[in-house]
Amino acid sequence: MLICKKHNMDLTLDIWTKVTSTILFRYLSFASVSFVIFYVILKKSLWFRKIQKKMPKISDYRRDIIWSIITIIIFATIISLTFIKFNHLTNTYNDIDEYGYPYLFLSFFLMLFIHDTWFYWWHRVMHHPILFKHIHLVHHKSTNPSPWTAYAFHPFEAIIEVGIHPLLAFTLPIYSPAIGMFFIFQIFYNVYGHLGFEIYPKGFHRHWLGGWINTSVAHNLHHKKFDGNYGLYLLFWDRLMGTLRKETVEVFESTTKKIN
Repeated sequence: MLICKKHNMDLTLDIWTKVTSTILFRYLSFASVSFVIFYVILKKSLWFRKIQKKMPKISDYRRDIIWSIITIIIFATIISLTFIKFNHLTNTYNDIDEYGYPYLFLSFFLMLFIHDTWFYWWHRVMHHPILFKHIHLVHHKSTNPSPWTAYAFHPFEAIIEVGIHPLLAFTLPIYSPAIGMFFIFQIFYNVYGHLGFEIYPKGFHRHWLGGWINTSVAHNLHHKKFDGNYGLYLLFWDRLMGTLRKETVEVFESTTKKIN
């Protein structure tokens, strides 16, 4: 019995370590590649696309990385419990024919919208004065965010952020590889949102679809001004609830306009 328990514990620790390593690798890959490209290699040529015309301090990078590592440990724990320990209780499936390709395509957008809704409303809750002071301020110490800010959360907020995973797993039928791809998209877009540079083309916000997509400019303004622009992927809830900052379009235009 003791040997069996030890074996199970070792197996659980091994799985948790692999999940942690995977999330850490993704965070370091997306953040470091983005940082090298925009903050080193193309810094001068793309400076006109720098949203705030200044660079964060070294201390800002160091603080964000430390909090991000703590966040990754929390993420790995919740994800391991959801998709490994209790996966048999979730609605994930491995046979793509069970729901077909049309639903597979639809499920990605359902996950995106549900996550954006989860993020928007919890984000607004986190801006309550008490929660902001004791929890959300950790993330907002980066008033001029960088790619390293993507996962810089207080532990309590990290639990809220990762809560979207069990929510999706225990509600929607989700093809297992699809949710894996969605997790990759999530870190990619999170890094982009905190990039500090705008990569969408000039006039993007004027497009019928672009006007509903959250941009690095929009989220950067949230970090700078501390209110409004609460969305993650979309501007749907910000537009519906009147929390879209009025200067968002103006700043997007000035940031994407190259002055010769």
